[in-house]
Amino acid sequence: MTPAARVSAAIEILDEILAGSAAEKALTNWARRSRFAGAKDRAAIRDHVFDALRCRRSFAALGGGETGRGLMIGELRAANADLSDIFSGLGHAPAAISAAEQAACRAPEVGAEALDMPDWLYELLTQQMGKDEAEATCDALRSRAPVWLRVALRRGSRENAAAMLLSEGIVTRPHPKVKTALEVTENARKIMNSSAYFGGFVELQDASSQAAVLALPDPAGGASALDYCAGGGGKSLALADMGYAVDAHDIAPARMKDIPERAARAGVGIFVRNDPQALAKEYDLVFVDAPCSGSGTWRRTPEAKWTLTPERLGELREIQRDVLEKAAKLVRPGGYLAYATCSILRIENEDQIEAFVARNRKFENVRSHEFLPGPLGDGFFLNLLLSG
Repeated sequence: MTPAARVSAAIEILDEILAGSAAEKALTNWARRSRFAGAKDRAAIRDHVFDALRCRRSFAALGGGETGRGLMIGELRAANADLSDIFSGLGHAPAAISAAEQAACRAPEVGAEALDMPDWLYELLTQQMGKDEAEATCDALRSRAPVWLRVALRRGSRENAAAMLLSEGIVTRPHPKVKTALEVTENARKIMNSSAYFGGFVELQDASSQAAVLALPDPAGGASALDYCAGGGGKSLALADMGYAVDAHDIAPARMKDIPERAARAGVGIFVRNDPQALAKEYDLVFVDAPCSGSGTWRRTPEAKWTLTPERLGELREIQRDVLEKAAKLVRPGGYLAYATCSILRIENEDQIEAFVARNRKFENVRSHEFLPGPLGDGFFLNLLLSG
């Protein structure tokens, strides 16, 4: 496909997303009806789509409208590209830009529009962080996230994992502060087929998430841990690699279907507990990666930035409160409750902990760790509480 044909495809997919389709579904649907597109074409089109979703408001202003066509005009304007090369109307290229479209294009307004954030969220972040930090955070969410790998140190050193990956053309560099983390700088799309991945030497996991797990207490004597909202098991695997004896649980058991295979690949034992009644009554550590807005990861899931509403945020806060209360009952006296989100919103993080401690006086707030999105990882929050 030509660059212009790729832009045409991105316009088609973006229109489907703007009409209400999920991004991944829209991309999959297009790929199924476009068998002619090669792997490089699909990757380039995906990049166009996700770049446009990250910068939806500013690109719409630059492109003269919040349509697939407007967003792609805006993307190319932002990149100072020659629009006539793409919007020529020749072959599979999109139609030439009209005089009306030219007149509708404008610079985005300073603030929420230029920083690609819904007005209400921009106001919330500004109140929480202050103007400078809020603007820096919003701006960070406009770019692509780095790809991070967690090295399973039980399998081998970070240096060995990097060498294995390099032998297959995957170039990495170590995180300066997180001992298990490698950033993939070249050929990230080869990871899932690499021997390092299939051999359980590495797993895809953001560096901030890795740092949060490493900040947990050392598992002296094989301490027991429950990953209470386990999902696909990334945190379960990291806990097991640290030396915890791990149980994994999720309210939707289907989410955990890949954990046994991933654990076998990594050479660790994780017991998947589909039935809540099968959970032990007390654990040394209960890790709660609570459902949240995902605001710290909006570089990876940019459509979520635009679909979140104040009402949905309120619902999530109620779910978080309920999950915390249920998980707290499973912590032994002298054990730890770890509450985590991939959110950067205080009302999902510090405010939840303050309210929980006020309701549950036997828990002592030990420490918290907050990571904002940037070149060293996604946004993430961890709070550690000690049960009396």
